[in-house]
Amino acid sequence: MDKKLLDILVCPVCKGPLDYDKPAQELICSRDRIAFPIRDGIPVMLEDEARSLDASAADASAEDGG
Repeated sequence: MDKKLLDILVCPVCKGPLDYDKPAQELICSRDRIAFPIRDGIPVMLEDEARSLDASAADASAEDGG
């Protein structure tokens, strides 16, 4: 995932920052506890495509720095 792209992308729901989860190929919004998939190197920033995270998964991602 391109660092410059990560710097400008925000959550489409709350406009907050996103954390990159490289192994899962997802962008995580800790505020909304949702994960946006990255498919073929392209972030899918649609709320309908995001999956819900439980509180512990969202908190762990934020602590790991993505």
